[in-house]
Amino acid sequence: MLPLAAYRAAIALDEPFRPSAAPADRPAEQVRSALGLLAADPAAVRLGLRDLGDVDATTARRALRALLTVRAPGPLPGGAAEAVDAVLGAERALRPTVPARQLPTIAPESPVSLWRGDITALAVDAIVNAANSALLGCFQPLHACIDNAIHNAAGPRLRDDCATVMTLRGSPEPTGTAKITRGYHLPARYVLHTVGPVIDGRPSASDAEALASSYRSCLDLAAEVETIRTLALCAVSTGVFGYPRDEAAPVALRTVTDWLGAHPGRFDRIVFTVFGENDETAYRRALDAS
Repeated sequence: MLPLAAYRAAIALDEPFRPSAAPADRPAEQVRSALGLLAADPAAVRLGLRDLGDVDATTARRALRALLTVRAPGPLPGGAAEAVDAVLGAERALRPTVPARQLPTIAPESPVSLWRGDITALAVDAIVNAANSALLGCFQPLHACIDNAIHNAAGPRLRDDCATVMTLRGSPEPTGTAKITRGYHLPARYVLHTVGPVIDGRPSASDAEALASSYRSCLDLAAEVETIRTLALCAVSTGVFGYPRDEAAPVALRTVTDWLGAHPGRFDRIVFTVFGENDETAYRRALDAS
């Protein structure tokens, strides 16, 4: 295990993120600037992105996202970091945010909310990312997973922090554990990365315990950071990891309820965040049955 104390300073977890450039007035120009500065990067070469001068702004932005998705951790070349920060800052300013504290709770005295939407738009202290054991994010361009969405909105420094943590760890992240980084361009200041169980078929009792461990690990780790008072949880393992939604939701709700009962008042708001209609239905059924 790698405790928070072993990597907290290495990723400057407690330092506020200060972008290297202000949000762009004309983000499309900064997108093209970033692509030009990254044209010689091995990732750009692999994707065939050397000459994009005639493409439209939407295609250019998709190309930049794809490039940053497949690019290995490491500093961006001179000027590219500023261009990327300008683009991501402008996009964050344009993206409507939802304050977690204003969401209705599931009961009058409960700190728990259920909300359907894009977790990258939630104004919370920390969000949970469903990561894989490499903990470096998704490397598939434009892949529709939460790992990809979070890294895209946060920016490439998120992968750099994850790489620092994993170098210190020296081995893949075990199932049921979690690590924390800053959130960079996200509305959330922090991201908790957890590895849920991968399911092929019906989940076993050990799978349910591994899923519960992911949620407990996130709550335990978030509780170590005093400034985290609001936390958004994703539906861990229910996407490409294959955990059936109707079986995952009760595990998540029970685990979080038990943790909050053992730590009253530690968090002001816990948001179960779901993206699709099927996820929301699963959680509402679980709530009705609890």
